[in-house]
Amino acid sequence: MEEIQLYIDDAKESMHKALKHTEVEFQKVRAGKASPAMLQGLTIEYYGIMTPIDQASSMTTPDARTIAIKPFEKKLINTIEKAIRDANLGFNPQNDGETIRISIPPLTEERRKNLVKQVRAEAESGKVRIRSIRKDTNEELRKLLKEGASEDDIKTAEEKIQALTNEYNILIDKVTEKKEAEVMTI
Repeated sequence: MEEIQLYIDDAKESMHKALKHTEVEFQKVRAGKASPAMLQGLTIEYYGIMTPIDQASSMTTPDARTIAIKPFEKKLINTIEKAIRDANLGFNPQNDGETIRISIPPLTEERRKNLVKQVRAEAESGKVRIRSIRKDTNEELRKLLKEGASEDDIKTAEEKIQALTNEYNILIDKVTEKKEAEVMTI
């Protein structure tokens, strides 16, 4: 029975990670408000090593529509600016020699609808990950059944895994709803 509980605990932890991953992906979807997370994943060459922009500069949001990037070394300013342009995020960075400013344009209705589709697709990916965790865990539980675990214990464990799956799907729906509302708010 203890081994069965370990599988349930592992499944819960994995589902929690899937939820957190979905939330991180949602942060990358811009909702009209400036956020340094919009530039997450962008890298530059810094002393011969590909380095995330946020590790080579400080990023702030002086207002709701602006991201300010101040490189730790002035010589990086053009490299950072080029990386932002090359990323094709729809931003037009402005460089004053010390700071790069990115003005976030207001979103059109069409762009908002496309972002909602993107959010829903990411939410579905999160749910697929959760269902996959359920499937893998149930397969492991069935192996325990073949190794001599009681059918009742396995059935109870599968019911717990299904309850976790339902719980995490509801949580993904809640964060999706919140993100959709954020995207559609002007």
